[in-house]
Amino acid sequence: MIYLDYAATCPLDKDAADAYIQVSTQFFGNTSSLHDIGGGAAQLLENCRETIAHLVDLDKRGFYFTSGGSESNVLAIEALLTATKKKGKHIITSIAEHSSIHSALKRLEKDGYEITYLPYLSSGIIDLDTLLKEIRSDTVLITIQHTNSEIGTIQPLEEISTICSKRDIYFHSDFVQAFGKSDIRKIARLVDSFSFSSHKFYGPKGVGGVYINPTIHWTSFFPGTSHEKGLRPGTVNLPGIASMTVAAEKAIHHLEERNRHFSNLREVFIHGLEPIQKKVTIYGTDKNGNQYPGIIGLSIDGIEGQWLMLECNRLGFAISTGSACQAGMQSPSKTISALGITGKKAKEFARISFGRLTTADEVKQITHTIVNIALAFSKESLVK
Repeated sequence: MIYLDYAATCPLDKDAADAYIQVSTQFFGNTSSLHDIGGGAAQLLENCRETIAHLVDLDKRGFYFTSGGSESNVLAIEALLTATKKKGKHIITSIAEHSSIHSALKRLEKDGYEITYLPYLSSGIIDLDTLLKEIRSDTVLITIQHTNSEIGTIQPLEEISTICSKRDIYFHSDFVQAFGKSDIRKIARLVDSFSFSSHKFYGPKGVGGVYINPTIHWTSFFPGTSHEKGLRPGTVNLPGIASMTVAAEKAIHHLEERNRHFSNLREVFIHGLEPIQKKVTIYGTDKNGNQYPGIIGLSIDGIEGQWLMLECNRLGFAISTGSACQAGMQSPSKTISALGITGKKAKEFARISFGRLTTADEVKQITHTIVNIALAFSKESLVK
């Protein structure tokens, strides 16, 4: 089977896997233990923290290791809300945020917070004018993702950061689809916190991290917790962290060449759909560098995305209908809702995402398959 669902997860890199095994067997001590074996594990943990920080040019004191992007999003939001710059209980986010963000905010609504959900423009980008209109004197937090996981659009975080800093508003961003895939060094300095997840850049599952600006004095969501400076409970997953660090180094080292590769694959994909181009909508934008090339969100007139996905699966291709965290739900993807698309059209969404192993020949095969599916469906519809 040809795998084209890299936005959902990636296979484990061999060097990262080797690091996992080595650390599991040679640095098995608990990082909180006071003996020498624990001390060796603790030193490796700090070396990993320093390496991750160096990769994005940030202070290592701001990095905390977690179980992945979802936990990181929740912990970052909770931490920032304990250290707000002003009084207030208003938070702004987007309709298209990851389910972990929405779940955290739904819980906060029960604690008296008011949440404003912003839509997308047709280009898949937040409208900054709408954002400005929604800001209130009691707005204390804005959380907007870096790269959309379903259509790959990159949000104007630099502009949002400027808006936040002028109004004493904390700014969190979900970097799960950006870390290891885009050059985040500049924008990472401009947000108050961001999340990342290992398995999105060929590291192991079940490990990730969060950056919280070390100048922010937050209070732990879990009183009495000692791990990761009190941010979260539980013994740290040192083998996973070391493996993730190896994967991150490799991903960031090869960043430019892989994105050139993805841009070429994107062109091949779009060109391959020309026989049915009048029936195809590709969401997002290729303007002003606001598009991550490795993710393509599309719909084909009259064909449900789930049906297209199942047909592709039957024919040997693994694609998706959007975020894996939303798989199986009957409601349209959050991104499609953010774009204001409703009804039958909302159910037509499907996603193709490339990885470092994806070849141009594989992309030609999937476009040929999709074209044949669409043409066969049209003939069947005409007969009916």
